[in-house]
Amino acid sequence: MVKILQSLSKTIHFSLGIAILLFVFLFFNNGGFDFDTYFWSWLFRYLHVLTGIMWIGLLWYLNFVQIPSMPNIPDEQKPAIGKVIAPKVLFWFRWSALGTIITGLIVAYLNGYAHEAMTLGIGSGGGRNAAIGIGMWLGLIMAFNVWFIIWPNQKRALGIVESEPELKAKSAKTAMLTSRVNTLLSLPMLLSMVAAQNLY
Repeated sequence: MVKILQSLSKTIHFSLGIAILLFVFLFFNNGGFDFDTYFWSWLFRYLHVLTGIMWIGLLWYLNFVQIPSMPNIPDEQKPAIGKVIAPKVLFWFRWSALGTIITGLIVAYLNGYAHEAMTLGIGSGGGRNAAIGIGMWLGLIMAFNVWFIIWPNQKRALGIVESEPELKAKSAKTAMLTSRVNTLLSLPMLLSMVAAQNLY
């Protein structure tokens, strides 16, 4: 077991294996599942939750841990953050954001509420459609920020793309402030999503 846990790849593969065995157990314990719209809705919701945890987890790591810690890190150690840790964080950050949006839209489509949610329930009685729609729009805004504001500015700030020192500093500030905007939006977004599933 120690050998498995010392490798992230082996740990994830082992976790996936356990999840598959659990699914097989639940499948046979239930007498099987129909591979219909409900099944695909469940599968994409599961993927939506997984990618969402990765996305918001990294957003909160950046805002609760990395950014506040930077002033306390000695200057000679800061390049390790900028050259090694931050690029890896931003890779998983942006792709999990995209995965969350795509799987969320697929879930909305499979469950037949995509249009009603995207129009915030206007004309369809509001309620659940308005709640899930608010969450979806906040998620879309946040994903837009990740791909079109945070990532381009972080590329300059981290030196992935060459830029003048003044632009580099300005890009770092823009990326940080936009990341804070996403942190600000994250609690209302999550509240709307959970409310839509549990209060209606």
